Amino acid sequence: MRVTRNRGSSVTNNDILRRLRYSFNFNDNTMMALFAEAEVAVTREQISQWLKKDDDPAFVRLSDMQFASFLNGFINHRRGKKDGEQPKAEHKLTNNIILKKLKIALNFQTEDIINLLTTVGFKLSAPELTALFRKPDHKHYRECKDQLMRNFLTAIQQTYRPNSSSSDSSNQAAAPKASQPTRDNTPTESSKAAVSDNKPKSAKPNASALYINPNAKPKAKPSSGKKVLKLQPKDIWKNVE
Repeated sequence: MRVTRNRGSSVTNNDILRRLRYSFNFNDNTMMALFAEAEVAVTREQISQWLKKDDDPAFVRLSDMQFASFLNGFINHRRGKKDGEQPKAEHKLTNNIILKKLKIALNFQTEDIINLLTTVGFKLSAPELTALFRKPDHKHYRECKDQLMRNFLTAIQQTYRPNSSSSDSSNQAAAPKASQPTRDNTPTESSKAAVSDNKPKSAKPNASALYINPNAKPKAKPSSGKKVLKLQPKDIWKNVE
């Protein structure tokens, strides 16, 4: 008898499978290959049934063992298959086990998960996160609630398949303004260029419109270096008599 966690949880195996498929842009062939990585053969029809909405007549619940096999195959796909005997799919899954498998597959450290959750406004301390990965019989074990799982999946989606519109807006916000001065109020080279380019061409003075002082003495023409004697006609005939 297959045990499933779907009936007592608002976040089902099918929900997580849909989110992971979308976040990593898996097509049907990739999905079948991920199951095959865990040595489980599935058909395209099965994948289609698991991905349908819950109220669809063709919808089929994804069992814990099937989903555990998918996650094991995801780990092998991302991290490489280990030598020797492969991990067996769990008969019963919990959010804690799913979170741990995704942590392994994505090679996340404790700080990575904390930072990832911060991007969606969910705060979690390192001890709280560590408690999620302890054994259930440990005194500091903590159950992974659906709210944490939903936020974790949302953060994964925003990281691995961000929305194009939000990505564009973030890029625009990150781009510095060329005309903005630096912190010490010293204009940058780009700001100088921007200010120079913004000056209207009509602001340049026109040579013909320059003001001329009528009382100014005319500038002497540069000498050519040769002395020229200039005589008036009366000076030429002055001594001739």
